[in-house]
Amino acid sequence: MSKLPVVVLISGGGTNLQAIIDAAKENLPVEIKAVISNKANAYGLERARRADIPVAILEHRQFSDRESFDAALAGLIDSYQPQLVLLAGFMRILTPGFVRHYHGRMLNIHPSLLPDFQGLHTHQRALEAEVKKHGASIHFVTEELDGGPIIVQASVPVLPGDDAETLAARVLEKEHIIYPLAVRWFAQGRLSLNDRDQIVLDGKVLDTPVQLEQIPA
Repeated sequence: MSKLPVVVLISGGGTNLQAIIDAAKENLPVEIKAVISNKANAYGLERARRADIPVAILEHRQFSDRESFDAALAGLIDSYQPQLVLLAGFMRILTPGFVRHYHGRMLNIHPSLLPDFQGLHTHQRALEAEVKKHGASIHFVTEELDGGPIIVQASVPVLPGDDAETLAARVLEKEHIIYPLAVRWFAQGRLSLNDRDQIVLDGKVLDTPVQLEQIPA
């Protein structure tokens, strides 16, 4: 099976990038063509270098506005000719034109059970809302921030005594499972987004997100 060319965008530590790198070393049918960061000190760049993956840095502060940065970013991404773009802790709000350019071929991971807790500080907000379940979601990227069609989710219980850090660590373990899973489905041709922004998985429109807990072992 030929490997799907992907580009990964990061801004920080890159633990989800590492999960993709590790899965690709095993049997995930992707080739990471490049890891791109808007921050030169992002530790995820070191993860990529250790795996002999090309890295590129495009600092957003060097651009006068979002549109010019996103235009340069799209040009950089496209120079690697990926079929899929993965946002893995890329802390930038993307312009509509950029998102449209990658319609149906850009995924994001978000640390909540969307549509709950869009945006930042999800773990602290989940605690303040006193929810019993929290988790992570993989979704196609659309123009609505954290609002694209949700592919797969994984949940964890919120335990007595949790703080944002302990809850985040429990969610992160699930993130490292579901991101490679969604990428695998896409690489295998099982997952797509139709022209009505509906997820198609194994030839059927997905009415509700797949829940990791319900997938047979």
